[in-house]
Amino acid sequence: MKFGGTSVADAACIKRVAARIVDTYRSGHPVVAVVSARGDTTDELIELAREISENPPEREMDMLLSTGERISAALVAMAIHDLGHDAISLTGSQAGILTDTAHMKAKIVDIKPHRVQRALDEDKIVLVAGFQGVSTNQEVTTLGRGGSDTTAVALAAALGADVCEIYTDVDGVYTTDPRMVPQARKISVISYEEMLEMAATGAKVLMLRSVEFGRRFGVAIHVRSSFTDAPGTWIKDEENMEQAIVSGVSYTLDDAKVTIYHVPDRPGVAARVFSALADASVNVDMIIQNVSEGGKSDISFTVGETDLPVVHAVLDGMREELGFDEVSTDTDTAKVSIVGAGMKTHPGVAATMFRVLADNDINIEMISTSSIKISCVIGKAHVQKAVQALHDAFQLERENIQRDEVFG
Repeated sequence: MKFGGTSVADAACIKRVAARIVDTYRSGHPVVAVVSARGDTTDELIELAREISENPPEREMDMLLSTGERISAALVAMAIHDLGHDAISLTGSQAGILTDTAHMKAKIVDIKPHRVQRALDEDKIVLVAGFQGVSTNQEVTTLGRGGSDTTAVALAAALGADVCEIYTDVDGVYTTDPRMVPQARKISVISYEEMLEMAATGAKVLMLRSVEFGRRFGVAIHVRSSFTDAPGTWIKDEENMEQAIVSGVSYTLDDAKVTIYHVPDRPGVAARVFSALADASVNVDMIIQNVSEGGKSDISFTVGETDLPVVHAVLDGMREELGFDEVSTDTDTAKVSIVGAGMKTHPGVAATMFRVLADNDINIEMISTSSIKISCVIGKAHVQKAVQALHDAFQLERENIQRDEVFG
């Protein structure tokens, strides 16, 4: 069971979470619960660090930020004790979560949950501080935003759990953001592949890496509300599932477009650029290279807006070596995507998406596709109109839409 920051925001919430854990334990299930930092604790710690230092060392940031989840774990354990049950809180390192050495966005390389299993064998409820681990260099590390989801699914895999329940302030995964489209529908079951694409293209219910862990190790994930007992959304293998043509519409507002002008058009240049960005831990999403003119071409790509300072530093250091002219960035961009496993076998989905955007006077700047996803970069000002229009066009408020109804 994993509980997010809003679920443990204050004393009343913590007691509610403790009661829910105890109810599950009393029903005959051994329980490991992973908790996030309370409410805005992580943001407040980051703000405090910036007040102390303009450029705090990442190692010390990990030491600082890992405390939020430890506070939550200890408080929930106290609440469970008050309900008459034995509980123990553990840090990520005590729970056996081993990571690589990248501070602030470490990746889990192994889990050795011996202490967790021993506590379960002793009939204890185990509380684990999410979002953190210990590196191969024996340093405290954090897993990046949303890392508690990854902690929970990875622990579930290591322990052979029946299910990993992700409790949050929403009651499941929706066809799109219900705050933007009120008629958005809760999805009862979705495949790992579809959820991966939705998480990668902006759906914030689950962290991408947690879904990857679930798919790799076959962990069934159940996203549900902390505040009701209603069933949520199951994420599992798509075997024997009826596939919708389009399952959802997602969007991101925090991408930026970078363009490198007049790059020499010769073998190895693009490899050199993107290898250097990868070495700097910059995640590049969409890439377009135009047709060469006069032995030179332009390369455009998208990155997270927060990575722009690193991108500029890397590219400035390569300008003389590669001989390109200039670099421009555009932060007034957004990405809107449609996702659906049924797209594999139904032609015309891309054409419908492009027509809908054109009919709403929305210009497409970049396009990226996979077998179950189509993404378009558009201006930020058009996001709400685009999401609403696409949701309407694919009739996502309804279940089991037939192809002829969508495409006429």
